[in-house]
Amino acid sequence: ELPTLFAGHCHCTMCQRAHGAGFVTWIGVREDGFRITSGEPEVVHYRSSAHTTRSFCGRCGSSMFCNGDNHENVIDITVANVHGEIGREVKSHVYYDCRASWLTVNDDLRKLGGDSGTEPL
Repeated sequence: ELPTLFAGHCHCTMCQRAHGAGFVTWIGVREDGFRITSGEPEVVHYRSSAHTTRSFCGRCGSSMFCNGDNHENVIDITVANVHGEIGREVKSHVYYDCRASWLTVNDDLRKLGGDSGTEPL
């Protein structure tokens, strides 16, 4: 029920590997409005890179959320774990230049990339 700041498909290699997929769809929410309502002791956090911490369920292994130094005070939540509407449409593909070579994308969403993953391509 949080207001979302953005929604996007991430093609970075870390997301591909962590999720075993060509890309992952995330929503961003303000960190100060985010809370875990149940099962918090089961949540496991790990530093997946120098600038990102990922969190997953220690019971089932499901990836849940992450936060990184690249956008402070924001929590990225995997859309697959959201029960209900996310409050906005996906608008872009980030780190698109890192996409899996076997993946074909046939949509009109913005394609972003570069070092930040969010530069116009």
